[in-house]
Amino acid sequence: MTRQRHCLKLAEIELSYLEWNPGGEPILLLHGLGDCAVVWSQLAETLGSSYHVVAPDLRGHGESSKPDRGYTAAETIADLEGLLDRLGWESAHILGHSWSGKLAAIWARQAPHRFKTAMLVDPIFITKLPGFLKLSFPILYRTLACLKLGGPFATYEQARQQARQLPQFAAWSPLQERVFEAEIEEKADGRWGSKFAIAARDGIFDDVMRTSGLTETIAVPTLFVQPQAGVNRSEWQMKPYRKYLQNLQIVRVPGNHWPFLVESDVFNQTIADFLKNFSEASPAIA
Repeated sequence: MTRQRHCLKLAEIELSYLEWNPGGEPILLLHGLGDCAVVWSQLAETLGSSYHVVAPDLRGHGESSKPDRGYTAAETIADLEGLLDRLGWESAHILGHSWSGKLAAIWARQAPHRFKTAMLVDPIFITKLPGFLKLSFPILYRTLACLKLGGPFATYEQARQQARQLPQFAAWSPLQERVFEAEIEEKADGRWGSKFAIAARDGIFDDVMRTSGLTETIAVPTLFVQPQAGVNRSEWQMKPYRKYLQNLQIVRVPGNHWPFLVESDVFNQTIADFLKNFSEASPAIA
């Protein structure tokens, strides 16, 4: 399948997005914190020609604009509403990973008519966090695997070696290598680091602390993808999803927080199987 990159000019930013197979049934894929749209390349190819797949680089990430401020859930969702309007989509199957899993839950609460289904892949920060936890953010910035490509690194090779030690890139598969290359860039001073903006990191962490993702029941058919070595391993973590998502299906898959990178075949098949039950299209599995 041929993918194309486009740029949507919104009121405040330019939103870059990847697109596969225009004209099929609509699916919107949202990457997690520090990632970019390229992480969904293999899933898009797996779903085949029946699906129109769109994956944006969310604001502050990848090739999209990186403003100094404006990283609340409301502002990011407004970007996505603009994207759906540009595409002419009244609704879509919407998948969110990690932080964007929380975004998807908030969006589904606010605008359920936009969702044919929701797919939450090991979401994080779903509840409103106590204010004192903000003191731990500097530690999280240094320890979270999704942020360890921030740099700066003196050379590209140093960045590459760091990536190969991270759980999302450990196998250094062709897909993982493509994702790494899409997420890294040479800075103005000649050093290397992530395309993920520091302002985005700080703004998103501040927002997820103050905002709860689930506060009322949501009837949208929802798949929860629970990796065996992911973030959501305990029943207390799953309790909000069971409480508020009325039409919930939970599927455990192998792998860590990035099952689409480390166990992509099983993950992609899980998504395709779920979509078969709710789609007009039938996935042509590669």
